[in-house]
Amino acid sequence: MSNQSTIANATAQAASRCTCGEVRISTMKNVRKRAISRIRFIIHLLPRAQFQPARPPLINIGTYVRSKSIDALVDQWLEFCEQQDTVCQIVSLGAGSDTRFWRISTGPRSHFLKSYFELDFPDVTTKKAMAIRKSKELSTVLGSPESVTIASGGTALHSSKYHLIPSDLRHPPSTSLAPVLDGLLSSTLPTLLLFECVLVYMSPESTSALINWFVNHLASPHEGSILGAIVYEMFGLQDAFGQVMLNNLRSRNVSLPGAAPYPTVDSLRERFTPHGFAFSCALTLNEVREKYINPPELERISHLELLDEVEELNLVLQHYAITWGAKTFMPTAKSSPWKQWGLKMPSQALPRG
Repeated sequence: MSNQSTIANATAQAASRCTCGEVRISTMKNVRKRAISRIRFIIHLLPRAQFQPARPPLINIGTYVRSKSIDALVDQWLEFCEQQDTVCQIVSLGAGSDTRFWRISTGPRSHFLKSYFELDFPDVTTKKAMAIRKSKELSTVLGSPESVTIASGGTALHSSKYHLIPSDLRHPPSTSLAPVLDGLLSSTLPTLLLFECVLVYMSPESTSALINWFVNHLASPHEGSILGAIVYEMFGLQDAFGQVMLNNLRSRNVSLPGAAPYPTVDSLRERFTPHGFAFSCALTLNEVREKYINPPELERISHLELLDEVEELNLVLQHYAITWGAKTFMPTAKSSPWKQWGLKMPSQALPRG
């Protein structure tokens, strides 16, 4: 087989495998291989994942790199809050079966998290609320049973710190955000938004309106607030890999309207420009894997599964990216520490406080 045919075949196989819907089960498979240490909580949200077919190694590696990146950014955000002796709030949009709230709440910086919000479609939040109520492991972290309430016909769940809220983010923020977050979301605390494979399914106009709502919510006369955002998604789908992926998704009646405006990794940072963000950065998962994860850790992961599809892996990781940025609502001198927020190469890691 010619080299060109080999690359074309790898492109078709990789694109057909790598959609965001694969990630939930892939995360569980990674857990079982001890690549991601979150089995304590996720088994309660994906109880039958062990019966699903095994995912290819390249999917699991991509999930690991993605999780490692977002974990590092969130951990550093909480570290900055600790250094400035302030609490923060985190809003996960399209949260699905994510367990980040429980991992933070049982971690060393739990006291610096004031509120955690998860928003998703009502059918998703209903299942998650039921799973939380059924699991002693999950519900205990929320506090006493008396402090936990089910609302909106079983689609919402609230505790003193955790809020699971049904919402269709494709609708205007005036109807999808304002009614469910007003009175709960502070307008003065540092706020971190998490978008994991969400915005790519939304129109650019809907995404802009969504971000702008949070900007306006925090644009209060009080000094000290900051709005951060982390986005994980695919991009650059104009090439052969992207076209195969798009065709594969179309066959499932799925479209990616949010991918078109971002043909390159550099263009991803422009998402935040209209909203006055002080800085933004973007890295492909390939860059993260090669430069931002310790070589011994990569060596350890490589022994968990044998990977033959090296060309496929490179194609996949080059089309997925982590983007982060922040907008400050404070004097320049006070905001300068936050501008250090970002992924660090192993040699650049900040000393732990």
